[in-house]
This record gives sequence, structure tokens and C-alpha cells, in this order.
Amino acid sequence: MAYLNNVMIIRHELIARLVRLFQEGNLSTQIDSLPVELYPKNREARGRCCIYKERAITRYKMLPLLGFEVPEADIELVPLHSYAEKALQRDSLSNAILTVVDEACTSCVQANYVVTNLCRGCVASPCVMNCPKNAIRFTPSGQTEIKAEDCINCGLCQKACPYHAIVYIPIPCEEACPVGAISKNEQGIEKIDENKCIYCGKCITACPFGAIFELSAMVDVLKNIEQKKQVIAMIAPAILAQYQEAPGKVLAAIKEIGFAEVVEVARGAEKTARHEAEELKEKLEQNAPFMTTSCCPSYVEAVRKHAPGLQPNVSHTPSPMAYTAEELREQYPDAQLVFVGPCVAKRKEARDLGSVDFVLSFEELDAIMEGMGIEPEKMEAVPLEKYTVESRGFARSGGVLNAVLAEKKAEKFSFEQIDGIDKAAMRQIKMLEKGKNSAQFYEVMACEGGCISGPGANVKSAKAKKNFIQGIRALS
Repeated sequence: MAYLNNVMIIRHELIARLVRLFQEGNLSTQIDSLPVELYPKNREARGRCCIYKERAITRYKMLPLLGFEVPEADIELVPLHSYAEKALQRDSLSNAILTVVDEACTSCVQANYVVTNLCRGCVASPCVMNCPKNAIRFTPSGQTEIKAEDCINCGLCQKACPYHAIVYIPIPCEEACPVGAISKNEQGIEKIDENKCIYCGKCITACPFGAIFELSAMVDVLKNIEQKKQVIAMIAPAILAQYQEAPGKVLAAIKEIGFAEVVEVARGAEKTARHEAEELKEKLEQNAPFMTTSCCPSYVEAVRKHAPGLQPNVSHTPSPMAYTAEELREQYPDAQLVFVGPCVAKRKEARDLGSVDFVLSFEELDAIMEGMGIEPEKMEAVPLEKYTVESRGFARSGGVLNAVLAEKKAEKFSFEQIDGIDKAAMRQIKMLEKGKNSAQFYEVMACEGGCISGPGANVKSAKAKKNFIQGIRALS
């Protein structure tokens, strides 16, 4: 997450309100009135035409927060309390990871190229002459315009215009997606192709209308806690970046939600570092050309779906979450395990592993605490387990590399980092698939700066870095 924006504030407020209703035992009885409470008649719409549009969109947005995909059909005839009741009664989660709120996804451009008022309507008309689809025409004012329904976004008109009067307007989610997994359907609504999606979450943070959501397991986690089941929170190392308060206070606040135990995933990171270092040593002894890290599930998905030939070069070492869950399963076989972190792809990894029951984002965690009135700064700090700086350092870009180097299993080897998966990084990954490498070890992180900047983070990247350094120093 690069920066804070109003979409996050709205989503945070909505999650906190739902948590408050759950705590009061009124989720299924009062949820129908929540859109009206959030947007009363005297309140201005935030980015929409009117409060009635805001209310309608809020209804749709509550579905993924309750754990449901947004259906193709309208939901006006199905009251929200019906969805809330289903959420409270269900025994299993949806297989979907992401969903698009189509009611909110209506404001992006249909064509990427637009003629501005800088157009002089010149006699040469190079834009008209060079358009391969005759998508540009003159208007009565003498200027040109692009017919969106005919434009194929080739950009030839922009290149030809001598006045630079044609501008490229990106579709934010499509521009952010590194693998082309999101595109408009016939109705102009964005749809996610599960066969391409790597669950990096970049579309979520890029969408200026907050139309893309993860399917939340929040209700399921709170329901299990309320039913006095043994629910254990597994906290990603990136938690150090989310709050200015001492780590012990933050973990105490998380436990106050009702978790039976709160365990740092740094526990599993120590195993990941050790085994990955051993694996690298073996690869080097076998004269393998190179090896990449495997702890970022979004990168693993990118290889599986877009560069399958690279799979033999990806480390087979499980992630810190997997090792931590393995240990906890042995210790607490009947417990419900909840991973808490900044990563969308962890929802997919958890589903594939089968050993982690639920995943919550840091954004959801913070909103849950707000909804329950839990303030980390007012908590009495709990003692933390002793883990290496390197294991907690997994959260930052370069952290996995540093942890492997610290193990000192392998002799000197060359290494590089792929810090964030964007379109350029995907080209590099495809080059690696072809065997065109310049190093023997590659650390790959889907999020620029590492997990501390993940799409489910609670603070912007610059602040996250500062908090993380402060947290590491406090534990050193």
C-alpha cells in the first residue's frame, strides 16, 4: 500500500460498524439500516452522484465483508440480513478470493485515449488519417473526438498528433495488474480472470472507487471466538510496521479480541531461513543455474500460472506461515488457526495448505479493534518470544536474503532482488524461465518494499518503514 486514501477510510469505517453490530448481537437485525445510517439525508455523497447511490453501493460492498461474492443479479430484492444470517450459520468459506462490486465499477473510461481541448482541428488530420479503425471523427466545433466503441487503444493517434492533444488515460486496476488478469466485460465492468490472477492485490489498492474486495472471513473468526472455541492468531512479522506502539502492547491488543493464543509467524520464518539456506547449498553443489525464494505466495502463483518452466528453480521450502501452522497443529490439533497479515495471496495459500483455517488482513484487524473499542496504546505489554532479527526481518524487501545469508550454509554466491512484481518484473521472471539469469539466488517479493507495503496493510509505506525499524530496535 503506497498511500492512504479515502477508499480505505470508508472501508475501515464499514468494517468497524459491522464488528460493532456483531459485538452487540445485532448483525442480522440491524444490518439493513446501516447504509442509511452511514449516508443520512443531510450527508454529502463521497464521490457519487447522490446519497442514494452511496447507499446502494454500500449494500453491495457489505457482501464481500460478510464473505460472499457479489452476484451477477441485483440484490435489491434480497435483504442484507439474509446474507448476515447465512454468514453466521455457514460452516465453510467461499472458494473465491476476490470479487468486483459492479455497482461501484462504473466510472472508469471506456477508451484509453481521449482528445483534449488542445486539439486545433488541423488540416493535416494525422490522427484521423492514421487510425486503423476509423474511430476518430470531427465534431461541429471543428475539433476531433474518439468513438470509444470503435477505439482499439493502439495509440497511433496520440503518436501522430503534432499538438499533443490526445492523452492516454489509464484504467487504474488494469494498469496496476502485472499479469493482465483484470479487464472490462461487455457491460464495461471489470472482471477478474482466476486463471491469470496471482492475488497480488494491486488492483484493490489501485481502484479509485473501492470496487474490488477480498472475501473476508471476519464474521467466521469472530463467531468462533464467541462460541468459545480455541482460536489462535498467527501474526505476520510485518505487524511491527503497522503500529507505533511497542510490539508487546500490539500483541496484547490482538489477544484482547478473544484469541486463545497470539503467536508470531517469525517462529516459522526461522525454519524457512534454515531450510532455504540448506536447499540453496544443495542446488549450488548440484551446479543448478539458480534458485529463487518461495515464501511470497503471489510470486509462487505468478510462476505457476505465467512461467511454469521456472518451477524447478523455485525453492521447495514452505513459507513461515506453513511452518508455524504445522507446529501449532501438533500442539493444538483442535484449534482454529487464523493467519493475520498484509497479503491477499495468503488466502489462496491457506486454502491450498488446508492447515490454516482463516486469514485476516491487518486492515481488518485494525477495524476489528476499533469496532471493539480496543486501543493498543492503552494495553499492558505482554512478553514476546525470542526470535532472531532476521526472522522478523522477513517482512521487508531483502529480509529473506539476509536471513539466508545469516545461516552461512552456502559458500559465496551471487544474488539479486526482484522488489515488487509489476509488468517489468514479470518480463524479468519470464526471462528467468528461459534460463537467462545473472545471479545464483533471487529473492522475489510481490510488494515493493516487502510485506510491510502489502495491499492489506493498515498504514502507508513510508510510515510502515519507520514503524518497522522502530519495532525491530525495540526488540533488539
